[in-house]
Amino acid sequence: MRLFTLGTMEETHHLREQLDLMQAALDHINQGFSVFDANLRLVAWNRGLWDMLDFPQHLAQRGTHLGDFLRVNAERGEYGPGDIEGKIERRLERAKLFVPHYFERIRPNGQVIAVSGTPLPQGGFVTTYSDITTERHRQEKLERTVEERTRALRQSEDWLRLVTDNIPALIAYLGPGPRFRFANRRYADWFGQSVTSIVGRTAEEVAGTELYAELEPHVSRAFEGQAVSYEYNRRTPDGATVCMRSTLIPDITQDGRTLGIFVLSLDATEQKRSEAALLQSQRMDAVGKLSGGLAHDFNNLLSILMGNLLALKRHGDTVPAQTLDRHVDPMLKATRRGADLTQRLLAFSRGKPVDPKVTRLDRLVEEAAALLSGSLPATISLCMQTETPLLTRIDPAQLETALINLVFNARDAMPEGGAINIRLEAIRLDSSESGAIGLTAGDYAAIHVSDDGTGMDDETRLRIFEPFFTTKSFGTGSGLGLSMVYGFIRQSGGSVAIQSEPGHGTTVTLYLPLQPAETGPLSLCEPGSDLAPSPRGDGELILLVEDDSDVAVTLAEQLQSLGYATLRAESVADAYALASDLPELRLMLSDIIMPGQMNGLALAQKVHTQRPDLGIVLMTGYADWNSLASQASDCPFPVLSKPFDNAELADVLHVTLFRETT
Repeated sequence: MRLFTLGTMEETHHLREQLDLMQAALDHINQGFSVFDANLRLVAWNRGLWDMLDFPQHLAQRGTHLGDFLRVNAERGEYGPGDIEGKIERRLERAKLFVPHYFERIRPNGQVIAVSGTPLPQGGFVTTYSDITTERHRQEKLERTVEERTRALRQSEDWLRLVTDNIPALIAYLGPGPRFRFANRRYADWFGQSVTSIVGRTAEEVAGTELYAELEPHVSRAFEGQAVSYEYNRRTPDGATVCMRSTLIPDITQDGRTLGIFVLSLDATEQKRSEAALLQSQRMDAVGKLSGGLAHDFNNLLSILMGNLLALKRHGDTVPAQTLDRHVDPMLKATRRGADLTQRLLAFSRGKPVDPKVTRLDRLVEEAAALLSGSLPATISLCMQTETPLLTRIDPAQLETALINLVFNARDAMPEGGAINIRLEAIRLDSSESGAIGLTAGDYAAIHVSDDGTGMDDETRLRIFEPFFTTKSFGTGSGLGLSMVYGFIRQSGGSVAIQSEPGHGTTVTLYLPLQPAETGPLSLCEPGSDLAPSPRGDGELILLVEDDSDVAVTLAEQLQSLGYATLRAESVADAYALASDLPELRLMLSDIIMPGQMNGLALAQKVHTQRPDLGIVLMTGYADWNSLASQASDCPFPVLSKPFDNAELADVLHVTLFRETT
């Protein structure tokens, strides 16, 4: 019995040592700690609990009931005012459920305690207490900072909105999609949206499918990281056409990713009108400069015609066929050359807006050189070098104007004479070469206009494209030539580069994007060529309406030589009566400019209403005949430009008769 008692005492002593050791360990934890058994009596705790919650020391013993702790808290106001006993009872009932729990309690002194309880398998629970006062204060401070910065950001956005809404420009930001992330009031109004409704919409939704199809290539290039400038036209709800000039600037991160694009658009309608007026003024100035060369060319042509006609008159009626051909062929060529010069001069001086079409550059450069050759002094030589046919999409009249401006500038840079070279070539630009002149890498046509004149220094070269900048003396130059050239070429998707040094001449290079070859080769046959026989008539009766008797006689002979019978009318009234009364008529060939109240176009429309089966062909010697009637732009009848040869006349008559027959 003594041995058993000693053994039990030793075990109890060992157990107390272990508990004391565990208690010492718990006291070093920086959290409060407590364990209550199934009867809600204290089993274990640490010093941190008393330090944190200021409990009386007499409670720090095993067996103290949870209710004693709750009472201390309740009496010192930890649970707020009210029934103390009720507060204690409710908390004891919840504790007896032994479920996991977590809550935060703010003590009267402002201390924030996080209480986390976990149930034990045999009943009771272990609870940890954490002082999170500092953490909560830091969080509140962070939330206040975020709120203040959000308020400041909102103020900044309001200021940004105020500024952008009052700028006379359309401003927007496109994110991936592309979707609108921002738009100022003017931009939203332009597309019939509000500044809130436009955000989140796709560019195609806002611009519309048709307009977006035109804008999409520019948007795609901007998202690839390139700054893009372009122009587009749009109809307003009231039917007016306005021109917008837009610039897209990519929003690029340091690692090269494009987050979105900034959009800046300006209404360029008035500017385009001013440019058109300036272009017309400059075109007419160039026409004046060309007049001397054209007079020289026409005098040469008239000399050819006059000389051969006098020779034929001398020979009388006994002209051998070989002699006749020898005199007539140069006359025909001179006539075609005169007609070509007239048409080009009229097209050049018409001042039409940009009308891009697929154009043979080699042929255009050759024609421009031929037009210019007679307008240069004898001390200046003009040389030209072209490659195989190169195609680009451009307004040919505008490009011809640009070339004339460049050649005249080169002429003025060589007062003592020299050489001007025009060279056309196909060239491939890599990314570095194209980027230097604002283009993308690819295939281009390059037109080089070089001279060996005075050249220019770096300061002049950098300003050469500025509007109204000129190195010429007052009154001899507008300073608009090169700026107009630059604007037109950029608008056509190309660029301009200048190389020049004082005393070493200047080279201006026009870069234009090449077009792929079309299906089948371009025809190289000019009107009037004899490579293919002209289709002939089979005695069909044609009504010829022409008030000039000399012209009418010549045209009647042309028609008869092509196998057609001819009936002439010198007035609109006679022509309408004949067309109405003669069912045998198969076609009416009428001049557009006719004396009286009705012109040839109105006659054609009236006759067509009366006799839709009758073929109608119009002819004119005026380039701007379509100003005679508002419906002329939709003229359904073929129009021949005077003068025309047998081949042109035969082709249009055959096609018209065949169409009316079928």
